[in-house]
Amino acid sequence: MRYGICNLSIVPLRLEASDASEMVSQVLYGDLFKVLEQRKSWHKIRLAFDKYEGWIDNKQYLEITKEHYDDFIAMPLKLSMDLVEFIQGENQQLYPIPLGSSLNGLSLLNHTFDGLFSSEKQPKEKLIETTFLYLNAPYLWGGKTPFGIDCSGFTQMVYKLNGYKLLRDASQQATQGEALSFIEESEPGDLAFFDNNEGEIVHVGIIMKDNYIVHAHGKVRIDRLDHSGIYNVDKRTHTHKLRVIKKII
Repeated sequence: MRYGICNLSIVPLRLEASDASEMVSQVLYGDLFKVLEQRKSWHKIRLAFDKYEGWIDNKQYLEITKEHYDDFIAMPLKLSMDLVEFIQGENQQLYPIPLGSSLNGLSLLNHTFDGLFSSEKQPKEKLIETTFLYLNAPYLWGGKTPFGIDCSGFTQMVYKLNGYKLLRDASQQATQGEALSFIEESEPGDLAFFDNNEGEIVHVGIIMKDNYIVHAHGKVRIDRLDHSGIYNVDKRTHTHKLRVIKKII
């Protein structure tokens, strides 16, 4: 088994071993992973944080030892908290990194960082404050940053920045936590899941107070939430059908 760490800011994780393949997620600076399969130019990896799998260009990461991998996994996660910051490398080269990048591997990569970071679990009420860091970020399938993010990437990153683990896809996140019977039982920070006509979970958002929800749909936006689903005031219609509400924390 081989191991790696992302030493660049944002690297696409693809469905197949090709630059033309669908981007299913992103690997952010400092993310750790195992290498499952090797080809000439591509490696299939499994991310340490959420066990998500995909293909990465083998020029876009640094191989590390199992010992380093195990050491980093045992550490509390230390995450950058600025929308954009810079890591300084050798010869004073600068590497831009986005919000939510992992800083655990700085010494191994011989990089330095002097920006804002967090390494502790935050109270549940902090979740809503964190969502505003992503407000108006454009929707991007597979995205995980304020410069492009999808619905489940948004919920995962908001929870991650506050010290909690969510799986990557909306359908996976829907398997976590405790189901609530009514919207009235929910608290700000709980997750609302929405399904399609086939009953598949296809969307997720974070519940706010007073029957509002923040979610990634076209952009990260705030809409109304009722027993039917999400009501888009701009379109004057329901855009998503409510399936279940989950309390994760």
